[in-house]
Amino acid sequence: MERKRIMKAIEKTIAAARRGWEMAGRATTGAFVSARAKLAEAKGQGTTEYAILVGVLVVIAIIAITLFRPKLQELWDAIASGINGL
Repeated sequence: MERKRIMKAIEKTIAAARRGWEMAGRATTGAFVSARAKLAEAKGQGTTEYAILVGVLVVIAIIAITLFRPKLQELWDAIASGINGL
C-alpha cells in the first residue's frame, strides 16, 4: 500500500514537472518571438532614420549648389581651361 502511494506521488510530480517544462517552453518561445519582432522593428526604424538623413543631405546639397552656382561655374571653367591648356 505504501509503495502505491509513493509511486502515485512520483507520477504526480513527474506530470507536474512536464507541465512546468511545457509552460516554460511556451514562455521562452513567446519571448523569443517577441524579441525577434522588436529587433526587426528596430532594424526598420534604423533604416527609416538613415533614409531621412540621406534625404536631408540631398536637400542641403541641392540648396548649396543653387546658392553657390556662380562660384562653382567659375571653378569648373578654371579646371576645364587648365585641362585644355595641357
